[in-house]
Amino acid sequence: MKEQLEQLLAEAIGQLKAQGTLPDDLPVNIKLDRPRDKSHGDFATNLALMLAKPAKSNPRQLAEAIIEAIPENTLLAKTDIAGPGFINFTISQDQLKDQLSAMFSSDRLNVDVADNSETIVIDYSSPNLAKEMHVGHLRSAIIGDAVSRVSEFLGHKVIRQNHVGDWGTQFGMLLAYMEALDNQSAEYELSNLETFYKAAKQRFDESEEFADRARQLVVKLQSGDEYCLKLWNQFIDVSLSHCQDVYDRLGVKLTRDDVMAESAYNDKLPGVIEHLREKGLLKEDQGAQCVFLDEFKGKEDEPLPIIVQKKGGGYLYATTDLAAIEYRQKVLGGDHLMYFVDARQSLHFDQIFTLARKAGFVEGDIKLDHYGFGTVMGKDGKPYKSRDGGVTKLADLLDEAERRALELLQQKTTDLTEDEQKRVAEVVGISSVKYADLSKNRTSDYIFDWDHMLTFEGNTAPYLLYAFTRVNSIFYRLGETGFDESADFILDDERELALANQLVRFNEVLVQVQNKAMPHFLCGYLFDLAGRFSSFYEACPILNQEDEALRNSRLKLARLTANVLKQGLDLLGIPTLEKM
Repeated sequence: MKEQLEQLLAEAIGQLKAQGTLPDDLPVNIKLDRPRDKSHGDFATNLALMLAKPAKSNPRQLAEAIIEAIPENTLLAKTDIAGPGFINFTISQDQLKDQLSAMFSSDRLNVDVADNSETIVIDYSSPNLAKEMHVGHLRSAIIGDAVSRVSEFLGHKVIRQNHVGDWGTQFGMLLAYMEALDNQSAEYELSNLETFYKAAKQRFDESEEFADRARQLVVKLQSGDEYCLKLWNQFIDVSLSHCQDVYDRLGVKLTRDDVMAESAYNDKLPGVIEHLREKGLLKEDQGAQCVFLDEFKGKEDEPLPIIVQKKGGGYLYATTDLAAIEYRQKVLGGDHLMYFVDARQSLHFDQIFTLARKAGFVEGDIKLDHYGFGTVMGKDGKPYKSRDGGVTKLADLLDEAERRALELLQQKTTDLTEDEQKRVAEVVGISSVKYADLSKNRTSDYIFDWDHMLTFEGNTAPYLLYAFTRVNSIFYRLGETGFDESADFILDDERELALANQLVRFNEVLVQVQNKAMPHFLCGYLFDLAGRFSSFYEACPILNQEDEALRNSRLKLARLTANVLKQGLDLLGIPTLEKM
């Protein structure tokens, strides 16, 4: 409906230009918003206010002219002018009912497939394999996953890339420690990567002989030594298994096939340096090979260096990222490269994207975007830590979530068996952690609060999961009786109308999520949908409604609500439950 209205306004503007009311070369950006106050209609625009000055016209008079020029249509029930020149639009009930019917009869809830489907390469999660995943990896994994799910649902080809850190000097230390242990001890200690890393670091700091061996192994590893590669592959395999366990528990759609590690680009890095040299972009600075771009300057107005090769010949993140960007466009065929990485890396990606274009690592009108995110904070206002003050392992966090959810369920009256309670606790616990994160603006820090995320009140996963089971319970009680799914929608009650208007926004919200990489738009939509269904459910009898036509209509609204909640939660990576 929004697209139809935008088209009508575009035709109206075209007519006003043809009449001479608006200059023919005047650029026009049609923007529609959803008014917070329902009395202001379904959509509103400030178009007349924006065009009044260049058109040398009074805003209200221009608003009247725009309304007059809108072609005859069945979309709008009413248009009116508010304030200094805002135009409010109310959609006709017939259009609303048509949209509801299309959603009800569609497996995809009538969500449009993108006209211009893109190949989107999405970089997310990307942990360092030297250690187990910790709470700092949570946001990249679940935000990137939600956006990738929505993008796929909208018809884009999504290629997931897990750019794991599996190369560098620290791996020499870890290989030296593996070498020092017998097979049985190594296997035992590798079961806890965090402990393994700390033990290796301690040996490195305390023993010069061990440190020398670690440095030797790094050189051998990077030169392709067979013995070192065998040790390294063993360590990487264990590390990736740890990661996959966490992804599976989180319900994140990343597999071993999506891993494209730093080491995968190792052979391409000399070519990156040579290419930059051929382009005349390389400069030596204190023995290091650097690129200086005029677009990025420091405090003294001097260009900031992008170091691509260290004095000793080693490569850096910048070198690998340039190789990865080239691979993602020229091999994977990416039209849009999306990076879900901590906001603190924004300067790095700005520099890399600018250099990639300037040096020709990417070509054409490819889109390169870094979608930064804030930090998970504790109640003390500092980055979230474990009880002992260390970094919280993600697996431990999920264990704690499930434990707390089970305690919460056991405090409530339930007919669930013990096994069912454990399954529900698993879904509720992990979904609560994910939803608490996804429901916050991606760019903001947020406070990690167990009490808030596990409550059944407010914008939380337990509330939405329960809302879904509540809607579904209507159809359990209905049993095999069924209802007339071909019946017309009746929207006489204001609660029916409010629910209907929320339902038909689903397509629009998904496009917003994909365009801005902001999953919290979908969370807010689902929370509002659950609230409007609750108001509808309390005010509008369904199963005991004597009017059969009205009963069928309300059952269709309930079924559609359940379908949208289920699909919406699935796009966030959250499974629904049949009962709680």
